[in-house]
Amino acid sequence: MICTLCPRNCRAERTPQAGSGLCGVGTLPKIARAALHRWEEPCISGTRGSGAVFFSGCGLRCAFCQNEGISQRAEGQIVSVRRLSEIFRELEEQGAHNINLVTAAHFVPAVIGALHLYRPKIPIVYNSSGYESIGTLRMLEGVVDIYLPDFKYIDPKMAALLSGARDYPETALAAIREMRRQTGPAVYDAEGTMLRGTQIRHLVLPGLTGDSMRILTLIRDELPDTPVSLMGQYTPCGRALQIPGMNRKLTPREYARVRAHMRAIGLEGYCQALTAADGAFIPAFDGTGVDRA
Repeated sequence: MICTLCPRNCRAERTPQAGSGLCGVGTLPKIARAALHRWEEPCISGTRGSGAVFFSGCGLRCAFCQNEGISQRAEGQIVSVRRLSEIFRELEEQGAHNINLVTAAHFVPAVIGALHLYRPKIPIVYNSSGYESIGTLRMLEGVVDIYLPDFKYIDPKMAALLSGARDYPETALAAIREMRRQTGPAVYDAEGTMLRGTQIRHLVLPGLTGDSMRILTLIRDELPDTPVSLMGQYTPCGRALQIPGMNRKLTPREYARVRAHMRAIGLEGYCQALTAADGAFIPAFDGTGVDRA
């Protein structure tokens, strides 16, 4: 196929096994881990864990990505569409609250095919960088129950420096508006686990607290009644170690400043503990759950 699935619109040729685009993968799903994941937001992980399927490859390629091995080096195992459907069933049988598709934009046709073969009776979560094509999102209408997008940048210069995507701010805003249109307001069960809706994640970056506060205000004004997950887990790694200012963790004072702004403007949501800024919380991308049980 000639690929136009993501906003890069690189029109790269992708065969089932390989691809020449920025994502670096073919059209068959390539997966690094499929297992219960208990380190998402409480409304996603619940008490039993989210059924997280970590896909390899990514069209954004952030300099600070904690999952660099799979997102940028595309480590993982290629599986058939049928095997992907079986993985969904297995995670459901393990008690997952939902099926959590982590960075799946470049595999959307295969994901839809797998869900046609087996549709779990639990919500489908689309866990995204926020850098999404409206056309691809519309392919997912009626398929995805919960969108979990990032909103990373408001400054095009920082988006270009850290992710090579100057158009990220306007692209992410348009994408999240489409996600909200599809899901409507957030709906939770009696235990507070999300059943439907959109929740925006924002990772506070060191030295960029002003940008974070601008993003939170933009969410309040442009995406009203959308819950936010404020994240303090930034851990310098990968190319970010060579970028001045990005080669350190967030300070407690920086994070407290952004948390206070979130409260002051009345945004609802979840604030992650700073103790999450630890490489120990990065899952082992060792192929768990990918091979047939």
